[in-house]
Amino acid sequence: MILECTIGAAAVARGISPNLALLFGGENSLPFFLARQYIPRLDIVVDPCSSILVFIATGLFCMGIKESTLAQAIVTAANVCAMIFVIVAGGYLGFKTGWTGYKLPTGYFPFGVDGMLAGSATVFFAYIGFDTVANTAEEVKNPQRDVPLGIATSLAICCGLYLLVSVVIVGLVPYYAMDPDTPISSAFASHGMQWAAYIITIGAVTALCSTLMGSILPQPRILMAMARDGLLPSFFSDVNKRAQVPIKSTLATGIVAATLSFFMDSSQLAGVVSVGTLLAFTMVAISVLVLRYVPPDVVPLPSSLQESIDSVTLRYSRDNQVIFGENSEMSTSGGSSQPLLVDCPVVEKQEAQASCTLNEQNRRKIAGWTIMLTCVGAFILTFAASNLWLPSLHKFTLCGAGGILLLSGLIVLTSIDQDDARHNFGHTGGFICPFVPLLPIASILINVYLLINLGAGTWARVSVWHIIGVLIYAFYGRTHSSLVDAVYVSAVHADEIYRSSRDFSA
Repeated sequence: MILECTIGAAAVARGISPNLALLFGGENSLPFFLARQYIPRLDIVVDPCSSILVFIATGLFCMGIKESTLAQAIVTAANVCAMIFVIVAGGYLGFKTGWTGYKLPTGYFPFGVDGMLAGSATVFFAYIGFDTVANTAEEVKNPQRDVPLGIATSLAICCGLYLLVSVVIVGLVPYYAMDPDTPISSAFASHGMQWAAYIITIGAVTALCSTLMGSILPQPRILMAMARDGLLPSFFSDVNKRAQVPIKSTLATGIVAATLSFFMDSSQLAGVVSVGTLLAFTMVAISVLVLRYVPPDVVPLPSSLQESIDSVTLRYSRDNQVIFGENSEMSTSGGSSQPLLVDCPVVEKQEAQASCTLNEQNRRKIAGWTIMLTCVGAFILTFAASNLWLPSLHKFTLCGAGGILLLSGLIVLTSIDQDDARHNFGHTGGFICPFVPLLPIASILINVYLLINLGAGTWARVSVWHIIGVLIYAFYGRTHSSLVDAVYVSAVHADEIYRSSRDFSA
């Protein structure tokens, strides 16, 4: 998530300066202190404008969530208006000129499915803004209702607008004639509509500013959550009393994003961000399968909830003594300061009457192995399908083996029952993922295919980032994690313990 948000903000900021330059009259029309400069010794192009924009967005977020939300609402409204103008004016221009972009000698689909998906993998980071809604759940009045509704609504609107704009622009100008820095405005300018190019450029700037703010917003909350869990120093978990936002985390995010946008090229940043986004989505899809079929029997709770844990443990001890009588006394360790609910009897699952029903232990074992083999099958299938250098026999063999594993996993997971405790894991209520296991498996398959189509250079940069993360965890997070002193309790009682802790605090 850090990879996705921080570097995503840097990549978006890097794309704003070319559009601002068009407003000033051309590519090199920005003032000297804002214009891009080439440094021969380092062989890099620095972008001061992008760094300044990142610091401006960081300052807005330091003022408070309400102020930053108002600013983001303004730029988003301007963005939507500009996109509607592109769709309407571009559609009119396309029908007038005959959609020249679709009349290519090589055909409309010159690079095939592999080329399309390789491009999709690179620009996939355009969808990082939707998980921002989930990352700000602590600041929502009714998160169980509003967060899923907000994600679904924003996703539907943005996908519709993205698709329509892409259809129009690709039809106006052939793909090879597009300006990579300003594709939309240059498409209108090439047809003699220079006045429209200025309107679109303003919309592009507001759109990129909205995306920039959407990328920076969740990152301080992620750092704050990691600091609360002990994976990062407590410095990042401090919340300003006046602004009610984690200002220190926000400033740290802004400084890192501004530095990256100043030195790194947008194409390098885009690939790295796409890897982070796709990896995060893949892990979520796998987690959905795990929580539905093999959720953990016990969950760790912080030792600060020890009083609530003792209270719930005592309550269940008394109930069990009443039910089972004197002969079923609870076995407790004398003088233990951390009684665990995992030792308390819970309601046993009734044995199924049908002979074909699997017992619980075998069901969990089969489900676990099936989830793993399904992920392996998705990797084998996508790897073989995306590598053109493989001999045909090997390619079809691997595709067949991966397809069999994937299809078999879908059939097995559809046939067996999901875990009865899936609705009692963590906090109950709220949104539940539909179409399980079909939707998570389809998500894993598509995400892995897009990941494989990213270049080796991108994976090398991501590997360096992950090594840094491993070192931070090894030398700090592992010894300071809240799980070091955690108390493991039965998952079915986690909600009750949290409710009890709220009663104690009240």
